Amino acid sequence: MTAPNGDRDFTAPPRAVLSATVRLLYRVLGEQRLRTARGNAWEAVCADRRRAEDRAEVRRMLTAARSGR
Repeated sequence: MTAPNGDRDFTAPPRAVLSATVRLLYRVLGEQRLRTARGNAWEAVCADRRRAEDRAEVRRMLTAARSGR
């Protein structure tokens, strides 16, 4: 393959193969089974929220224990 400036682009074939492979994997396995950056980020957000809820619950329990309830 030739780049616009006339040089040969040796990265084009591997990129094309990689792109086709990824499309095939998504088609065969489904998007739910393949991890994506967006999916990883959403999982991290959910995990952060769960940890914040757990910390808040522990704070409530400690406050209740200190007040003698």
